[in-house]
Amino acid sequence: MRRTVLSLLAAALALASPAEAQTFQTAAPHAILIDADSGSVLFEKAADERFSPASMAKLMTTDIVFEALKSGRITMDSEFTVTEDAWKRGGAGGGGSSMFAQVNSRIKMSDLMRGLIVQSGNDAAITIAENMAGTEEAFAGLMNQRAKEIGLTNSTFRNATGYSAPDQKVTARDMAKLAIHLIDTYPDLYKIFSEREFTWNKIKQQNRNPLLTLDIGADGLKTGYLEESGYALTGSAVQNGQRLVLVVSGLKTARDRASESRKLMEWGFRAFEPRQVFAPGETVAEASVFGGEAGSVPLVAKKPVRVLLPRGGSDRVSAKVIYKGPLVAPVTEGQQVGVLRVQRGDVVALDQPLYAGASVGQGTLSQRAMDAALEFGTGLMRKAFDKAAGGKPEDRAANPS
Repeated sequence: MRRTVLSLLAAALALASPAEAQTFQTAAPHAILIDADSGSVLFEKAADERFSPASMAKLMTTDIVFEALKSGRITMDSEFTVTEDAWKRGGAGGGGSSMFAQVNSRIKMSDLMRGLIVQSGNDAAITIAENMAGTEEAFAGLMNQRAKEIGLTNSTFRNATGYSAPDQKVTARDMAKLAIHLIDTYPDLYKIFSEREFTWNKIKQQNRNPLLTLDIGADGLKTGYLEESGYALTGSAVQNGQRLVLVVSGLKTARDRASESRKLMEWGFRAFEPRQVFAPGETVAEASVFGGEAGSVPLVAKKPVRVLLPRGGSDRVSAKVIYKGPLVAPVTEGQQVGVLRVQRGDVVALDQPLYAGASVGQGTLSQRAMDAALEFGTGLMRKAFDKAAGGKPEDRAANPS
């Protein structure tokens, strides 16, 4: 039986009571809350506006190190030298958070990582940057390259610490995406974020993440503060097997940061319930194929397609499949083709990648000639309509199965 995404979502909503959709208000100027497993956005507020990340930039610094550890280029026993620059700018005299590393001392990566993550040490961040890339500027280049690789489309990094820089900006959506990447890609190393304290140079410091002291299942990630951007937090918590990731920024006090983060996280766990729309490998839609032995190819998701819906809510839910088309044969099974986009009211609740569910080889010469003639004729009409509507002719929507 063929089923549409819309009918499935409508059926899911029908199970809820007709009460008004639950809403949430936060004092944070920028915020986002995401279900990490499904990617469903539960709440967002100015999530794509850029702001200074402050020490949350150290999450990208951490990713550079985690990737090097995972690939074997360095180990936890690798020793880095604390340069005079790291000691002066990042040490206690620099005015920010520090692990109190001594100049010219050599520190194992296992300790530097805790100085960076638990103590938010600027001296640890600069030491890592200068030892791995020669200069902090060169290290920032690695951060930006890595940001592109993992899909941070609206963030720019200029240093490893999060110190104020005119064009060092991120978005709440990008920081949440980075957090989920760290959690999924480095599960063993990620555990460092949950450590409550770390002692170095006989100085014990508590983890700066206020969520770790609350009974909400928090296990990461990173706080930040700059006078220009206020108090910020990228956090994650797990309850009953469900992981939520949040980002807030622009709050006036550290107390506001802790309370708003807690309220948002608790609301997310309480106010939503999951609905599975498609199983892994199930056909979601079909995409047109140009010049192929078949005229279309099924599109499938590799993970379950789940949408989190408000309990007792009545938000309007819609879905569409977006891909660049028509696809040109040959098409290889498993190649990413497009995305399934689900909107809950005005919120883009889910953007889930879709992949070719089968391979489509090149068609015969006559099949390709017929497709070319058809594409030429329909293409002229499509361009005319797109020009009149101001649309993009290369973006196509497929009918979900």
